[in-house]
Amino acid sequence: MPLLSFLLYVTVTSFTPGPNNIMAMAFANKYGLRKTVGFCIGVSAGFFIIMLLCSYFNLILNSFMPKIEFGMTILGAVYMLYLAYKIAFSKDGGQEKEEDKNNSFLAGMLLQFINPKGILYGITVIATFILPYHDSQLSLLLFAIFLALIGFLSTFSWSLFGSIFQKFLSKYKSQFNIVMALLLVYSAISILI
Repeated sequence: MPLLSFLLYVTVTSFTPGPNNIMAMAFANKYGLRKTVGFCIGVSAGFFIIMLLCSYFNLILNSFMPKIEFGMTILGAVYMLYLAYKIAFSKDGGQEKEEDKNNSFLAGMLLQFINPKGILYGITVIATFILPYHDSQLSLLLFAIFLALIGFLSTFSWSLFGSIFQKFLSKYKSQFNIVMALLLVYSAISILI
């Protein structure tokens, strides 16, 4: 497993703005950190379930179509390049009404089932980095736990440092996005080599 590429992809994808992180930041700003922890734990619980479902979905695809691995690797690399493009050229405006949603464990968990970034992330990271090297039940469970933990750390970090990140992103948004995009490009290229 290309460990550096895996960790870069997981970190960049988890910690860059997305529905989970933006909502956690908005909730912490509105309700405080203590009242937002339940939402963060809910995100992790839902994300854990999504990672398990993505693992078994990918296993089924691999068992029925062994030649799909190369195509999924290409698809994963293309998706990473697409994410890099979207991050590098993103505009303001992802925070329209997040604070009006319910700030709870259940809301955080259910968000994962309609979060396309999380679902595509799960399919990509598992097909590209995990299944080519690990396919036992225990390893899939451990990777799902690891990815859910990273998901919790990212949403909790955005909650904890919400006001700092808002100031930082508004002041250095383009530089931050370019660095994140370049790290994704590196990850995409390294899985193809």
